Amino acid sequence: MKRGELLPDFMFETELGCRVAGVDEVGRGPLAGPVTAAAVVLDPKCIPEGLNDSKKLTAKKRLDLYRQLLDCADVSIAHASVAEIDEINILRASHLAMERAIAGLQVLPEHVLIDGNMIPRGLRLPATTLVKGDSRSISISAASIVAKVCRDCVLVDLAQQHPGYGWETNMGYGSKKHMEALRSLGVTSHHRCSFKPVHNMLYQEKIVTNWFNK
Repeated sequence: MKRGELLPDFMFETELGCRVAGVDEVGRGPLAGPVTAAAVVLDPKCIPEGLNDSKKLTAKKRLDLYRQLLDCADVSIAHASVAEIDEINILRASHLAMERAIAGLQVLPEHVLIDGNMIPRGLRLPATTLVKGDSRSISISAASIVAKVCRDCVLVDLAQQHPGYGWETNMGYGSKKHMEALRSLGVTSHHRCSFKPVHNMLYQEKIVTNWFNK
């Protein structure tokens, strides 16, 4: 945390005065893997110390807070698959994952705080969007941590099944190693074919194949 930087707080939740879920997603930018969302309802009497935007925390700190949240909060995690991303686009898929995460809570919230500036169109609960909400609302920061830890675990597991792409470190983003592996090893079933780098590579492969089959 930088000097003078404010931590997210419980102000929005307190002002709403009801059961509030913070919601966030991770994985909109990668070329591979699902998009993951989490919904978290905190217990005001048992909030782990150090909650913050997941990007501002170390992997070790995220994991520690994730375990604490599972013990003291209502937590739900959901995904939208690569096939769904390719079919309905990444924005709609990320919203679908959010809707699934909210629906998976033990008790539905009375209000939802969502990171960003768009409310998922399928959500049928009162909701408020917060730009940079993971740095403003402690419930959204909790959701960002849970989503990040869970999606990272998914990519580490996929990396063991498909070695060479470096997913255990790049988490599916288009790093130099990932792009080199795409060129040398090809596209897997876990790659998002609707994303331009993958789409272009498949198109080039199709052209080459057609040329050799003439």
